[in-house]
Amino acid sequence: MESNEILRVNGISKRYGDISVFEHLDLSVKKGEVVVIVGPSGCGKSTFLRCLNGLEEIQEGEVLLDGERISQNPKELSRTREKIGMVFQSYDLFPHLTILQNLTLAPVKVKKRNKKDVEKEAEELLERVGLLSKKDRYPRELSGGQKQRVAIVRALIMHPEVLLLDEITAALDPEMVKEVLDVVLSLAKEGRTMVIVTHEMQVARAAANRMIFIDGGKIVEEGEPTEFFEHPQTERLRQFLHSFSYEAE
Repeated sequence: MESNEILRVNGISKRYGDISVFEHLDLSVKKGEVVVIVGPSGCGKSTFLRCLNGLEEIQEGEVLLDGERISQNPKELSRTREKIGMVFQSYDLFPHLTILQNLTLAPVKVKKRNKKDVEKEAEELLERVGLLSKKDRYPRELSGGQKQRVAIVRALIMHPEVLLLDEITAALDPEMVKEVLDVVLSLAKEGRTMVIVTHEMQVARAAANRMIFIDGGKIVEEGEPTEFFEHPQTERLRQFLHSFSYEAE
């Protein structure tokens, strides 16, 4: 294991019965690195992300965080998910709690942190993403983009070592996408370790240190963003990228 490697995936496979989602995938992520995974719908990229923090059980291989194998034991998974935070497309905020209550619930109940300290940190993070004025509102009173920024703050307040972002702009109207992407880019600039699954090629270009293209359950190609987008090595990646340039025309 390299000294600055924080996450390692060794030959993991995911199957649902006889159906294989992916086979023997490997990945290494360095501390402070932003890895962006792209690929066609149904290629297994979101499932792969969910396997990294134990939301999906793997059939083969292993995931290591800081050199320690992540256990499939349900009793240990909650500790893993504190270290590997995840933000979903669907926000998953509690509708009956205010924004501040949504943010403070897990740190206080799960981590047993001081409520006043957690509230102070939550307010600082909300201010950073431009939502401090919404702290006493309920999720139904926020736009999709605002709810997604709250979901990112909720993950950050648990102090994860790695942050997983799964298609977090897919459910948003185009004008809301930028406000969420701006938060992601600011996290990348401060050196936050992230693995991102997205269809937004602009965030991939702007935030990624390394791009990965998954298709047919395999990593077809990977590389640094400029080379990846401007000089794809495989015909399959060229076809995939062309579909996005065609949509933009």
